Amino acid sequence: MSEAAESARQADAYAFVQAWADALSHVLGQITSTSVLCVALDQTPAQFPPATEADLWIACTCSGGLRGEMSLRLNPAVVLGFAQVFMGEPAAPEAKLTSDHREAVLELFRQVAGLVATSLKPQWGEVQLRLEMSPGAPSWPASSISWLQAGKEETADALVELHLSAALAAGLRQDNRSERAPSPAPASSPPASTPAQEENKLALLMDVELAMTLRFGGRRMLLREILDLCPGGVVELDRQVKEPVELLLDGRLIARGEVVVLDGNYGLRVTEVIAAKGN
Repeated sequence: MSEAAESARQADAYAFVQAWADALSHVLGQITSTSVLCVALDQTPAQFPPATEADLWIACTCSGGLRGEMSLRLNPAVVLGFAQVFMGEPAAPEAKLTSDHREAVLELFRQVAGLVATSLKPQWGEVQLRLEMSPGAPSWPASSISWLQAGKEETADALVELHLSAALAAGLRQDNRSERAPSPAPASSPPASTPAQEENKLALLMDVELAMTLRFGGRRMLLREILDLCPGGVVELDRQVKEPVELLLDGRLIARGEVVVLDGNYGLRVTEVIAAKGN
């Protein structure tokens, strides 16, 4: 990827993250009735702690005008601080973090996501953002990582790490680079794209790396059930042995098939390709 293309990719991702920063600032400001500064960062903050098992991960699935996934990471201290603000509790850094606090932070960011979807509509149309708690870091490699930094006035002590999937980053880059022609007169028809133009648009995406995952099944579990897991434990999935496994491309189902073994490695014999659905 050229330096100019890389710069454009970073600018597109930064604009998307800034929309989250603006929405978070608005929601926190409404809750506290004060001005809450929130900015997007594209460089790792010096004071940001490394990931631990106690961190809260929130998975965000984008559909509609933008497709792909994003994952948010918050350390326990930030989770507790956000939750106390959202629940109207007095600030108490020494308080014990509970599942109620985690649920409160999930609801906080769901409200933020609602504002983000509205702000994205003029450029990307209808975008749906679905947020759920995740048991850990995403299985897909991050195409870009940014941070939200929030605090009152000059204080900015709350940091949130955002991971964008390659599919989401590609969607941002494709739409931001597309030249938007002015709306045609009612009596005229929009000009049709030539084959060469269509090929050039496709070429923009050909060097994008996408993560592929085999999904054998799933199960929803309570947080306390996850904490009780230990070596030797068995987690029952929601799929029978004879049912086909699913092939996901950056979290999106594209095919089903049978598991095979090739030279000691797992593989997939495709038996069904999922037809693409329109937006």
